[in-house]
Amino acid sequence: MGRGRAKAKQTKVARQLKYSSHHIDLDRLRAELGAVDEPARDPEADDPIGEPAER
Repeated sequence: MGRGRAKAKQTKVARQLKYSSHHIDLDRLRAELGAVDEPARDPEADDPIGEPAER
């Protein structure tokens, strides 16, 4: 017994997480993760033969 209040609080928190709109600051997240923007790689640059892909 006595679990009603704890369960009600868990339900309230779960409902807030499910239905609230979350704003994610992507720039801050990238900074925290140490992500670096890299330019897209050219697939022909990885061609070991050095021949053009299309003729």
